[in-house]
Amino acid sequence: MLVLKKWNNLELHTKILIGLVLGVIVGVIFGEKTTAIEPIGQLFIRLIRMVIIPLVFSSLIVGAASVGDPKSLGRIGSKTIAFYLCTTAFAVIIGLILGNLIQPGVELNLDVGNVSMEAKEAPPLSQTLINIVPKNPIVALQQGNMLQIIVFALFIGVTISLIGDKGEPVLTFFDSFAEIMYKLTAIVMEFAPYGILALIASVVGSFGLAVLLPLLKVIIAIYLGCLIHWIITYGGAIKLFSNLSIRRFFKGIASAQIFAFSTCSSSGTLPVTTKCCRDNLGVSDKISSFVLPLGATINMDGTALYQGVCALFVAQVYGMELSLAQQLTVVLTATLASIGTAGVPSAGLIMLTLTLKSVGLPLEGVALIAGIDRILDMARTVTNITGDSAATVIVASSEGEIDLEIGNSKTANA
Repeated sequence: MLVLKKWNNLELHTKILIGLVLGVIVGVIFGEKTTAIEPIGQLFIRLIRMVIIPLVFSSLIVGAASVGDPKSLGRIGSKTIAFYLCTTAFAVIIGLILGNLIQPGVELNLDVGNVSMEAKEAPPLSQTLINIVPKNPIVALQQGNMLQIIVFALFIGVTISLIGDKGEPVLTFFDSFAEIMYKLTAIVMEFAPYGILALIASVVGSFGLAVLLPLLKVIIAIYLGCLIHWIITYGGAIKLFSNLSIRRFFKGIASAQIFAFSTCSSSGTLPVTTKCCRDNLGVSDKISSFVLPLGATINMDGTALYQGVCALFVAQVYGMELSLAQQLTVVLTATLASIGTAGVPSAGLIMLTLTLKSVGLPLEGVALIAGIDRILDMARTVTNITGDSAATVIVASSEGEIDLEIGNSKTANA
């Protein structure tokens, strides 16, 4: 009973890490006999598949309706949303570049019988873009076409905001349904340690310990990618679109970055981020009170970068090659899905399943990432709140809502 009580008191990420370690041990000891517990892992994968579509569909509708019509939001809303979407796309591209250069999973090349190794002929780029709009949204939902589902949900959400009070009953329904899916997702993720244990044990039992070595490359690729994103994307944007120096910007948000690294929560860091932007960088209350909460909801650059690296890692592990069109699909899916999975427990893993599904990669690859997800989450969260702060400074600068005297004096003495 005491052991059970201590287990229940552990954080989920700790339980998943324990599940990973135990899975490795079980795989080493029992070898190919671990196939007996593989169905437990497969059940976990099916549970994940079960929640993906309703979760994304409902939460995206609510998120889009909350953002509202860009015309009514005015310049501030348009600039903010554009910045978040553009930097998220850049983040995925950086992740894909590093995934192609470092190739963390190429040494494994697992030969899995139920996974097709033949690359399909890539459709033209123009057709790929056309195909994101569904001919029949019901068919898209039934077939699990994630890009089409995301686009359809965005259209519904924006339209709800356009019709005003008449759309409130529908918004209330989807808001309640989204909360149900958040709770169901949390319940499913409680099963993650056992599912991960079974999946990892089966993989290690079949292929040996060498299967885990490339995970170090994944960590290096993602941390390096986040650092590049901070310096080039955020630093470049600050340099081009504001009068605040890059050094002063990073000094001003240092405490928020440290807090985010420790808590792995963009929402939990929001009060600290707000204080840094207002007190250290001189951003007005008008801008910070709008841009930062919106960023904590829809801006997930760190998670998007993680999608690029991990999608290529899983493809390389299973000996599958992603075409240019498929990599473009990863960019589009990760960028748009960042809105739909915001605020969801273990959002990085949930988003990864969406990305893998969008390009036909096996969801079993999630098991290889889950054990180190906490380590990766630290870098992801810091990147997310850094992007929120950069957007706040840039929008405030463009609107004349930043007091550079405050920012200069505070950060100069930091």
